[in-house]
Amino acid sequence: MKKLLFIVNPRSGRTKSRAPLFDAAAAFSKAGYLVHIHMTEGSGDATAVARELGGQYDLVVCSGGDGTLNETISGLMPLENRPPVGYLPNGSTNDFAASLHIPSVTEQAAAAVVEGVPFPLDIGSHNDRYFAYVASFGAFTRSSYSAPQATKNALGHFAYILEGLGDLDSLRPYRCRVTADGEVFDGDFIFGAVCNSTSLGGLVKLNANLVKMDDGLFEVLLLRSPKTALDLQNLIVAMTSMDYDYPGVIMRHVKSVTVETAEDLPWSLDGEYAPSAPVVEIRNIPGAIRLMLKTEINN
Repeated sequence: MKKLLFIVNPRSGRTKSRAPLFDAAAAFSKAGYLVHIHMTEGSGDATAVARELGGQYDLVVCSGGDGTLNETISGLMPLENRPPVGYLPNGSTNDFAASLHIPSVTEQAAAAVVEGVPFPLDIGSHNDRYFAYVASFGAFTRSSYSAPQATKNALGHFAYILEGLGDLDSLRPYRCRVTADGEVFDGDFIFGAVCNSTSLGGLVKLNANLVKMDDGLFEVLLLRSPKTALDLQNLIVAMTSMDYDYPGVIMRHVKSVTVETAEDLPWSLDGEYAPSAPVVEIRNIPGAIRLMLKTEINN
């Protein structure tokens, strides 16, 4: 009998009902899997159990927010033989799931896992850590990990909006040297992201026609620091309209990025905090994780 490791974050999501999770486990069992359920007990637990047990299973499924997915993938990445991964999005924003058209209803997402086929998902390395869809710094980055879990559960996506607006009040430039596939950008930036998604924190959107999640490339997005309030307004308009030719916007498709800075520059990896480092090396690892998807990805 095939074996499935079901990693569940009981603290994520706006509802505490366990009924959808029982339905998901029943769907896995009906599909022929012997299901082992692990309820996470805190930060890092999903990574630990995925690393320790993941290689013993035919399929690993996680239920939670993008942070739970990040932890699960981070635990599997060191394994020589990584099992396929299923994702039941149950967080507050679920950027990653939206980019891949994964159903937000748990039962439907579970059906998509057992009926789906493996999709070769590119994964990013950020120095000694991993991310599934975005590594970012600057404006809106703090909101992805600073909103309390209780607030996220109660207000959902609106919690990120509130935190993001708070970031605007303390908008500040970060002086960096960014090298993207050999092309160098020096200057002051209010936001930077290396991503494999069409939605970042629910606040910044990318044109879906430009994002391919299995092409061995990331999208790097840099926003230069505006000099006046009008510049800031024009920059916001440019991002809202996805005008990547605006002078304050830098957009590239790259395999690798190096960010060098002398400033305190905290990062967010899939919504999880990562501390500042004087040099950050980001690399695309093509097709590193096989993600079970029912919907064909055409972007």
